[in-house]
Amino acid sequence: MNRPYLFTSESVSEGHPDKVCDRISDMVVDTYLSNDPHSRVACETLATTNRVVLAGEVRGPSISLDQIISQVRDCIKDIGYEQNGFHWKNCKIDSFLHEQSEDIAMGVDANSNKDEGAGDQGIMFGYACKDTNTLMPAPIHYSHQILLKMADARKNKGVKELEPDSKSQVTMLYENGTPSKITSLVISTQHKPNLTPNDIKDIVKPYVYEAIPNHLLESLKDEDFYVNPTGNFVKGGPDGDSGLTGRKIIVDTYGGAAPHGGGAFSGKDPSKVDRSAAYAARYLAKNIVAADLANQCIIQLSYAIGISKPLSIYVNTNGTNKVDEKKIEKILPELFEIKQTYI
Repeated sequence: MNRPYLFTSESVSEGHPDKVCDRISDMVVDTYLSNDPHSRVACETLATTNRVVLAGEVRGPSISLDQIISQVRDCIKDIGYEQNGFHWKNCKIDSFLHEQSEDIAMGVDANSNKDEGAGDQGIMFGYACKDTNTLMPAPIHYSHQILLKMADARKNKGVKELEPDSKSQVTMLYENGTPSKITSLVISTQHKPNLTPNDIKDIVKPYVYEAIPNHLLESLKDEDFYVNPTGNFVKGGPDGDSGLTGRKIIVDTYGGAAPHGGGAFSGKDPSKVDRSAAYAARYLAKNIVAADLANQCIIQLSYAIGISKPLSIYVNTNGTNKVDEKKIEKILPELFEIKQTYI
């Protein structure tokens, strides 16, 4: 797009209620896979005031309920929740994990006649562009970086005024298809009592300037830099707003700069192509952009449950390609093995 335009993306911190749930669900996946790399896991988590509930399907080694509960508490403690309404030591934890359906296992498992199949049908997207050195879109990249700096300050640098739950939002002006400057910035962060938005602004501002190149911030007016616009954010985390696994799928990908297939990532083992094929599609897109075949690239893959090979591969470079898109689509399966068995 050649005309100037504004584009906005948001991120959330590790202490956001939905991200607490993502973290716990992924812990369950890691626990099973570390004991048996062929484990199957689909774990959902709910978090609310001093309560965590796990549900889903597993197949693999015998792991005790006590071990799972202990590791849930470790996740919450590492994030930093020691509040009356959500405390790693005191919250009630229930697990309703049960055995995976035999019908699903029959379609997914490899045997002498077939490769391991995809764990479900669906479409997955990957994207890359030249906005940043990570080949990620600038608004979501810098939104992430702000919150990573704030979390590091809170956990490792003695900034005790900040609490775990926070969000960021970056609006970027694009000119000639390139990030030009940030026109507005929003940070909402949970904090200790008796602090004003201006107090919090003074605390977080250095981390914004650490996270974002100066040339993108030099035109940002103070009145367009919003910090805790509601005025107070003391009660937060799962005590302030319940969390669920998989509700931050746009934050987890490209901040709205590219399509999304709809499937979440967290809590799923690699047989679930919602996760593994989305990672593969991102890998393909990154390689196309890094090889300078295009300035940006969207990849779509599709799969059917029980079938290993993708049903379709789609490439869209939004007119930035230096090589014909049909050629790219044709050569990708020759250069990269994208059967579910291998990704």
